[in-house]
Amino acid sequence: MNKSIIPLHCGLTRLFKLILVPLFRRPRSFLSRSLCLCIIGYTVIGNAAVAEDSHHHWQQSPHHLSVLAATTYTDSHGNAFTLGIDYEYRINDFLGVGVVAEYAFGELDAYTYLAVADLHITNSFIAQVGPGVEFFEGEEIAVARLGLLYEFEISGFTLSPQLHYDYHHNHDDAIVAGLAIGIAF
Repeated sequence: MNKSIIPLHCGLTRLFKLILVPLFRRPRSFLSRSLCLCIIGYTVIGNAAVAEDSHHHWQQSPHHLSVLAATTYTDSHGNAFTLGIDYEYRINDFLGVGVVAEYAFGELDAYTYLAVADLHITNSFIAQVGPGVEFFEGEEIAVARLGLLYEFEISGFTLSPQLHYDYHHNHDDAIVAGLAIGIAF
C-alpha cells in the first residue's frame, strides 16, 4: 500500500468509529449490529487485504457495478435493512458519474433513486454526491446524498464500506451505512 495513503486510512477508521459507534449503542436489531461491526472491523483490518498494485480496475474498463447491503437509520423509524445497486461510469482519475437504486424495508419501506457523481479523492477514498427521489408512504420526496466510501480492490473485485447522509426536504434525514461488493466490466 502506498505509505501516503496510510494516514488517510487511519483517519477513515476514526471517522467510521466516531459515526457508527454512537449509532451502534442505541437499541438495534441483531442484523444492524452485525453490519456495523463488519464495517468497523473491515475498516480497521482492511490494510492487510489491499493490493499492492497501483493499476486500478477503471483503467481496464470505465464501468463498475456494485451491490450494497446496508442499514438505513431515521429518527422516526429506527433501522431498516437496505439493499442497493450502484452503477458508475468512470470519466477520469477524479470523476465518475452514475446511478444508485436502494430499497429500505422493515419498519421503513422506501425506494430511493439517485443520480450521483463519484469524486475520487484518492484511488480508494471516494465522496459521492447527488440528487434523487425517494418514494415513501405514497409520497415522492426530494433527496440529496453526501456519502463517503473506501474501496478496496481484491482479486478483481471491489469491497467498499460506505457511509451516506441523505437529506430529505421536510422529512426525516437518513444515515445509510453498509458494505458493497463490486466488479468492473
